[in-house]
Amino acid sequence: MFNRDTKQARIDTLIGKASRVHGDLEFAGGLHLDGTIAGKVRADPIAGSSLSISETGSIEGNVEADNVMLNGTVRGDILARERIVLGATARVQGNVYYGVIEMTLGAQIMGKLTRVSEKGADPVPEATPGNLA
Repeated sequence: MFNRDTKQARIDTLIGKASRVHGDLEFAGGLHLDGTIAGKVRADPIAGSSLSISETGSIEGNVEADNVMLNGTVRGDILARERIVLGATARVQGNVYYGVIEMTLGAQIMGKLTRVSEKGADPVPEATPGNLA
């Protein structure tokens, strides 16, 4: 009846718990964050990019990726073009733009939720990367 995607997310880059990054970060493929990033995080616009943020991970800046799995904290807007999964410990202070959203009891969002149009069509004007300043 329900079809869950049980496939494990690909991890090409790992930022450890004791690591702190100051400045914008662009990545390709999969990024897993256990540490802290103070700056924008953006995936190259290739299909299948994924960002996973653990309970200890945090980002102070806007986030843009195809798939986002959040268990930590984001202070900024999130654009998840395909899917966003918010775990029980997820905390967002900003707007969330998504294709599909999955949210566990306990997740907190202090901002607006906006569904973007189908892939290949134009996203909601507010959610375009240039406006995620």
